[in-house]
Amino acid sequence: MTLRIDITGLTPDRLRFAPSPLAELTAMLHVLAAPGHHPQLTAWAADVRAGLRPELAERLQEAEFLWRSSRADFLVPARPRQTLSEELDDVDRIDDETYVTSALITTCGSNRAHFAQPSPLTDAVAREHVLNLAQARGALQEAFTERLLADPASVRARVRQTLEQCAEAFFDAAWTGVEARLAADLRLKTDLLKRQGIGMALASVSGAIALAPDGRSIVVDKLQDNATAAQDAGVTFIPSVFGHPHLVVVYAPGWQPVVQYPVAEPSQPEPVSLETCSLRLEALAHPVRLRLLRTLARGPHTTGELAHAWQLTPPEVSRHLAVLRRAGLLTGRRRGRYVHYTLDLSAMTTLGTDLLSAVLR
Repeated sequence: MTLRIDITGLTPDRLRFAPSPLAELTAMLHVLAAPGHHPQLTAWAADVRAGLRPELAERLQEAEFLWRSSRADFLVPARPRQTLSEELDDVDRIDDETYVTSALITTCGSNRAHFAQPSPLTDAVAREHVLNLAQARGALQEAFTERLLADPASVRARVRQTLEQCAEAFFDAAWTGVEARLAADLRLKTDLLKRQGIGMALASVSGAIALAPDGRSIVVDKLQDNATAAQDAGVTFIPSVFGHPHLVVVYAPGWQPVVQYPVAEPSQPEPVSLETCSLRLEALAHPVRLRLLRTLARGPHTTGELAHAWQLTPPEVSRHLAVLRRAGLLTGRRRGRYVHYTLDLSAMTTLGTDLLSAVLR
């Protein structure tokens, strides 16, 4: 399962790497709203929450649907600016229809088909449909949606004020600390793009992003099947210190593709692909393969030894071992006439973590 961004005919200079104060603030707000996704930032989140004024904490809760489970597109800018204020000014220039649709997608659910024309701002039937979706999500979502549809300008102004108060409360101090890390990462990416091309630059962003073999699209390993096109607009890549493990991609029609990626930590392992996770789950779903793994967990064994231990034929064991090897759960080492198979304990140990990271990505 992948997201493909068509970059046919796009020159390297149309791939832009830039920091975004608004996108990083949004990443911080996501950490505060869903700390379980970010165990490495638990202490930071606890400290920030403890220092929030009650009024600001209430404001964050009433609008958290804009960044909790997914990000409203307008919070991940395609043209990052130097300051948060400048980026918020750009958001203010978005028309109500675009803003409201983007906000409703994150508030009422992630299916964009629910928010096709006609507009809930002007059509009573569409409005009722959207309110029903929000009601199903919860009372807070319903209340936010009602306010947004009744008075978009007021809600937009309140959201901006909330973000500005976050800047005063914790973002400005945090931004000072992370800005140098973002700048260092951007220098590396820009240099790779200039000297070694798009493929190497993408590989340095994340192991979950690659240039397609034909060079005509960017392939993002995410739990979805979607496609978009960069066309003449290009693609913007925004680094984030607070983003791990998420790889946020804006790709809706009418929006320039944007990728917000986590800046890699020195000890951070490369992400395991969804395909590998799927292969491992399928391999472990068969009871015979589980029995073989039980024996292999005790030490290296040959095909014949495994067949004898479980009263199977060698060809049958070989077929099961081939599935386990394709999934990366076994290693084989030849010793004379025999191949001894060994369980890859690290792959088994991290299977749950790898799967969770792939789902959260």
